[in-house]
Amino acid sequence: MKKRFVSIWFPHLKANRFARKRPELKSVPFILAAPDHGRMVVAAANAAAEKEGVATGMSVADARTIIGSLEVIDDEPGLVNKLLNALAEWCIRFTPVVAIDEPAGLLLDVTGCAHLWGGEKQYLTDIHKRLTNFGYDIRIAIADTIGTAWATARFGPAAVIAPGKQSEALQPLPPAALRIEPAIAERLEKLGLRNIGSFMNMPRPSLRRRFGSQILLQLDRALGHAEEWLQPVQPPEPFEERLPCMEPILTAKGIEIALTRLLDQLCKRLQQEQKGLRAASFKCYRMDGKIECISIGTHRAAANTQHLFKLFELKIETIEPALGIELFTLTASKTEDLFTVQEKIWENSDAVTDTALAELLDRMEGKIGTGHIHRFLPAEHYWPERSFKSALSMEEKPAEAAMTDRPRPLYILPRPEAVEVTAPIPDYPPMMFRYKGVRHKIIKADGPERIEQEWWLRDGKHRDYYAVEDEEGKRYWLFRAGHYDAEKTYQWFIHGFFA
Repeated sequence: MKKRFVSIWFPHLKANRFARKRPELKSVPFILAAPDHGRMVVAAANAAAEKEGVATGMSVADARTIIGSLEVIDDEPGLVNKLLNALAEWCIRFTPVVAIDEPAGLLLDVTGCAHLWGGEKQYLTDIHKRLTNFGYDIRIAIADTIGTAWATARFGPAAVIAPGKQSEALQPLPPAALRIEPAIAERLEKLGLRNIGSFMNMPRPSLRRRFGSQILLQLDRALGHAEEWLQPVQPPEPFEERLPCMEPILTAKGIEIALTRLLDQLCKRLQQEQKGLRAASFKCYRMDGKIECISIGTHRAAANTQHLFKLFELKIETIEPALGIELFTLTASKTEDLFTVQEKIWENSDAVTDTALAELLDRMEGKIGTGHIHRFLPAEHYWPERSFKSALSMEEKPAEAAMTDRPRPLYILPRPEAVEVTAPIPDYPPMMFRYKGVRHKIIKADGPERIEQEWWLRDGKHRDYYAVEDEEGKRYWLFRAGHYDAEKTYQWFIHGFFA
């Protein structure tokens, strides 16, 4: 398929943004001022100010001389990047590949997209109309190459350059349309080469010798003889499905229908490639430019439409359609291999049980929140807080068997917390301890169990652990770090809670 690119140029990007916030500025000339080497200069000007002769880079004092009633507003550092990122994300509704073209433009790879709008002319008209309604002045063009689209958007009269016609479109345009350095463009102008057609067919060695290799590279890119790549603000995911809407969707039922259709398409692709998703995002692009997003995660790779829909269904009510949703996307941001398990005829198979358990955990986590259900595996360490690790998936197998011959509390603190004890007796648990301001009198105790570091680690004292019970029947896991001595260098800690 022939590549097609769209270039969007915002001649008054920052000025338009301030006019959107303050509608009274639309009818008056104004500028954005920024300090530069001890003086205030024009960082941006609206169309009314430029019409009177105010230009970017001019001192504010000179601009006031030209327009006595000029409105001066302080510029906001970093505003351009913030605006372009927001506009680029908004344009994803027209194509998945959108890149920022500093200082005031966007580049879109629209290959295979325009037919959804009835053709390239209608496609550009819709983009132009939507952005204009937002209050932005724009120029837009489409061509086979990024260079030709860029040049046409800024210097050309036509918006749609027919496939293969980039040479004809570039010939009447000035040298600056090739995105070359201003000094080189100025030299070409002084030599009488005032349009690209006047030097396009000149001998390449002569052009390189007089003007450097940049002009040849940019000319080749614009003509399609050299490749040029975009850096999208959101790199397309390998497993992503899109569903544009003919009419804005306003109801929960419409959102559910769109989600079901996207899940069917995505799961079919995943199954064909023996993949299953572990994390997915469902995005709804609203008419007002905002994006609603809900995400899910699974405990094992899944490509079951019904199960995945149930996980999303719990969160659909959080989506606010506002004026309506015009585009839905479903992205599998994390996938894993999914192999079909052969069930045995004469023996019980755990495959179905494991799948049902994983789906149950997914639904539970969808209700109580992500990150509340964990699976742990034993790790090769002696100290309790290091003796286990989080499992990456339901299929992960432990590297060693879990220690079950010694009692362990139901909940272990990530880090032991110091406690105050009274009446300590060597090699015995204390009679009482105080934890978070609460006094606990010990009625029963079991221990000690000595736990030391591995022989190759010597960064801590040994620990003597005791399982103790207070007068209320609550059971705790305490330990003393170090030996009893006259200097009292030892210290007591609480490390866990029994059921």
